[in-house]
Amino acid sequence: MNDFTVVTHRDTDRTVITVHGDMDLQTCPELARAALGVQPSGKPLFLDLSGVSFMDSSGLNLLVLLRRRLLAEGGLLAVTGLQSQPVRLLQLTETYDLFAADTRAVAGSDQALTV
Repeated sequence: MNDFTVVTHRDTDRTVITVHGDMDLQTCPELARAALGVQPSGKPLFLDLSGVSFMDSSGLNLLVLLRRRLLAEGGLLAVTGLQSQPVRLLQLTETYDLFAADTRAVAGSDQALTV
């Protein structure tokens, strides 16, 4: 069984959601619920995926939908800590550059998508 945890930390200038475990069809609803609770109000959302070693298409879909929602509401999404398999998935689907550009815009060029 996959131990999946989602921890949300709200700061004055950002919200950070830290994820541990596989992002797949079974676990993505929990992350989606946590992300729905985040109101951008001009603050970026940092999604720390350093604890995610596997992501399937459900995880990718969630990232794309979350990015779209935040942009529509005036927020930004910064994805950090990507391990090799999620990076390969984003590269294969040609979405890596979307998240890298957003992350650089939010975090500054010195903190681009961390691999």
